[in-house]
Amino acid sequence: MDLSDTGTTVTVISGLVILTGVVGVLVPVLPGLLLTWAGALLWAILGEGSGGARTFVAVLATVLAGAGLVIKFLWPGKKLKSTVPTSALLLGGVLGLIGFFVVPIVGLVLGFVLGVWLVELNRLGMERAWPSTRSAIAAVGLSLLVELAAALMIAVTWLFGLAFA
Repeated sequence: MDLSDTGTTVTVISGLVILTGVVGVLVPVLPGLLLTWAGALLWAILGEGSGGARTFVAVLATVLAGAGLVIKFLWPGKKLKSTVPTSALLLGGVLGLIGFFVVPIVGLVLGFVLGVWLVELNRLGMERAWPSTRSAIAAVGLSLLVELAAALMIAVTWLFGLAFA
C-alpha cells in the first residue's frame, strides 16, 4: 500500500472516518451517523476510479443517512410522547449532560435515567415511576439501534463500493 498515491490515501482516511463514525454512534460525544456519511462522501468525491460506483455509494449513503436521521427521531419519539412527559426527558437530558462530565461516558446514561426517574417519581409515585422510566430507556435504545443500523449500512455500502470501483 503506497500512501503517496492520492486514491489510497483518500480510501484510508475515508475508512478511518467511517470507522470513527460507527464507533461514534455508541460514544455520545461524536456525531456517529454524520461522520459515517461524511467518510463515504469523501471517498466518493475525492477518490480515484470508476465514477459510477462512487456516485452510487454517495447517493445510497446520503439516502441511508437521511432515512436514519428521520427514523431515529420519529419512531422512538412517537413511543415517548405516549408514555413520558417532555419535562422528564428534559431533566433527563440535563442530568445526563452533567453526569457525562462528572462520570465520563457512563454518567450520561446514569444522569438521564436519574432525571427521568425523578420526574416520574414526582408525577406517578414510587410504584409506577420505574416502568415509565424503562419505557424512556427503551425508546432511547431504539433510537441508538436505528442510528447504528444506518451507520453500518453506510459502511457496508462503502465496502461494496471499494470492491466495484
